[in-house]
Amino acid sequence: MTRLGARAASSVLPVLAVIAMLALPVLPGDKDGANAADAVSGLLVLWCGIRLVRDRRRPLSRTAAVVLGLPVVGLALAAAGATSPEAGISGLTRYLQIFVLVPAAVLLSVRSRADFRVLAWAFVGLALWQGAVGVYQYVTGTGASYVGEDIRAVGTFGPTDVMGMATVVSLGLVCAVGLALGPPAAGQRAAAVLCAVVLVVPLAVSFSRGAWIATAAACGLQVVLAGLRRAVTVFAAVAAAGVVLVGGLGIGSAMFQERISSITQVTDAPDQSVTDRYTMWAAAVDMWREQPLTGVGLKGFAEYRDGRASLALSSGSDIAGAGTAYRKQPLLSPHNMYLLVLSEQGLVGLVTLVGSWLALLVCAARGLVRVRREPGGPARGPGGPARRPRGLDCGLVACGVLVWVLVDFVYADIGGPSTVLTAVAFGLVAWWALADTTSSSRASAEERAGVTAPEGAGAR
Repeated sequence: MTRLGARAASSVLPVLAVIAMLALPVLPGDKDGANAADAVSGLLVLWCGIRLVRDRRRPLSRTAAVVLGLPVVGLALAAAGATSPEAGISGLTRYLQIFVLVPAAVLLSVRSRADFRVLAWAFVGLALWQGAVGVYQYVTGTGASYVGEDIRAVGTFGPTDVMGMATVVSLGLVCAVGLALGPPAAGQRAAAVLCAVVLVVPLAVSFSRGAWIATAAACGLQVVLAGLRRAVTVFAAVAAAGVVLVGGLGIGSAMFQERISSITQVTDAPDQSVTDRYTMWAAAVDMWREQPLTGVGLKGFAEYRDGRASLALSSGSDIAGAGTAYRKQPLLSPHNMYLLVLSEQGLVGLVTLVGSWLALLVCAARGLVRVRREPGGPARGPGGPARRPRGLDCGLVACGVLVWVLVDFVYADIGGPSTVLTAVAFGLVAWWALADTTSSSRASAEERAGVTAPEGAGAR
């Protein structure tokens, strides 16, 4: 590995440590408390702060400071209006960790596209590990309980965080698709395609409808952004594979079909989980109507839920399997990030937080347009394939990851041990969208001059 490759690996080691902590089993009781990944993410923020003081340099550009700092306005108002000081402080700390501090620390840690690719592959590696554990749980019947059988794949997160493995696997699959569509290195493309195909299996057995929808939307957008001709080919291949596997070979159980059809069953005999979700959504809207500007305060949804929810809401979701005894888990959030923010932070919080995300999306899309104007890799002779922009894979990963999070937030919210991975994902997107373009251009010049690491070690 060259000096540039070694520097790329060392600069993101603290971020890799955060991702590695998510491979560890979640201990009982960690659902609502801090875990190892949260602790290491705190150390990452502290390390970045010390480095900035030592180097005596401005940490962020003006645009980055505004975009990442915008949510603080709504969070401060919502924390002041919380039902108790403890709830306000704990809620404010959590939101700042996920949407401000950790993303800023990741942005400062990533120095080049080579660093970016290292972290993207780390997402894929974590997804493969959690997916392997999840598939083993499904095959052996040792997963979380689902329709009376212990077959739901939850990885090392346990049944208290059934969305944990689905989140990790989905983000890893989106990263793999982006890496497969962009880089000119055939070996890296082949590895990324193989990883993406493998990750489809654990995603399926997670039985997470929200993750399925978000992954389909993000990967579909990535394919379209990579080129319309390739999009037609890829979509045709996926459709043909689906016809052969499901129609011809009969692969796919009735459980999957019922789970997919339940997505649209809102009034026509919906299952209890769908009923609970829409009941809590209605309760969140009622809370917002009472306090339209500032909401009921951070961590206030659980306090006001029973007074706003209808009798259709169950007492909680059933938790069992994967080494956990049967119990009821209370429903303390609406399972919709936008409605959670609207109910607890009001219009001010929703505009500032979602405005920050949309600004990231616009800047990430502009970065993708900009990178298409850069010179591509060397062609393989007169009859070889067209050159691809060297940073296209990074742009596709960033846009795909952000779109996945924004779509998934319609069906989920923050909470659980896997949430810190969302913070790292926002950091990756923030670097692509907000980092100084001069540093990227300088790194590109070094790579074109032959200073970059060999294929498989961060080369583009």
